[in-house]
Amino acid sequence: MTPRLSVQLSESVWAALHGRHTETGESVSRIVDTILTEAFALERHSLFQVSTSNALVQGVFGGVITVGDLRRHGDFGLGTFSGLDGELVMIDGRAFRATFGGQVSPVDDDREVPFALVTRFTSDIDEEVHDTSTLAGLTEDLDALRPSENLFAGIRVDGDFDSVMLRAACPARKGEGLLEATRHQSEFHADDVRGTLVGFWAPQYSKAVSVPGYHFHFISEDRMFGGHVLDLRAGSVTVKLQVESALHLAIPETAEFLSADLSGEHQTALDEAESVVRSEGKT
Repeated sequence: MTPRLSVQLSESVWAALHGRHTETGESVSRIVDTILTEAFALERHSLFQVSTSNALVQGVFGGVITVGDLRRHGDFGLGTFSGLDGELVMIDGRAFRATFGGQVSPVDDDREVPFALVTRFTSDIDEEVHDTSTLAGLTEDLDALRPSENLFAGIRVDGDFDSVMLRAACPARKGEGLLEATRHQSEFHADDVRGTLVGFWAPQYSKAVSVPGYHFHFISEDRMFGGHVLDLRAGSVTVKLQVESALHLAIPETAEFLSADLSGEHQTALDEAESVVRSEGKT
């Protein structure tokens, strides 16, 4: 739940707020949040990404940042762990690791991460979405909520799910890239579970460094079950969407990253890895 603040303002401050609201069309809540964010030097509506999707496809799985350092840049996000050992879910400032069979455990700040995407989440759009029969159906509803095809978005979806189909990355074998590693991942499902989708949408032009389209991880309300989302079914869910206006990319300086050949086209392999996961997960 988004915190609410009730304060008394001088007439001059209220006039200034109302004037900016009239001029820009922004809500008063958004204006106040923006001003306070700047005053406290917080990064809001800003994504922080570690490494690139191309490096992940090529098998650059060595840790480049700790969870503790990652939490300095956001309280909401997803990623993986060193060696491709599980799925990272960050929610409400806490980091969790989903592994074989969907087992979830809290993560210490010194755990290393090779790839992640985080933000300080505060919703711009809150909507109820009904009759969510598939993940594809949910993304169609999200398409209607997003204001632009050219802006990144952070997305939180809370609700009671009739079913969720998930996977968790297992430790990669020596020399494997992402496509090979996904062939021996753990896939599983759960019925009648309450929880949250933590995710992002990235524009097509970002494919050089990010994962275009939607990417979701799930974690149950009791923080005991989760993983990368393959499909789902639900009734009504609550969608919170944050438009991201900046992307900060942390480029690793590890020997593994610096020596990797990242010049090739990787989108086909990335798409194939996702399609193999989804087709196998539904059989």
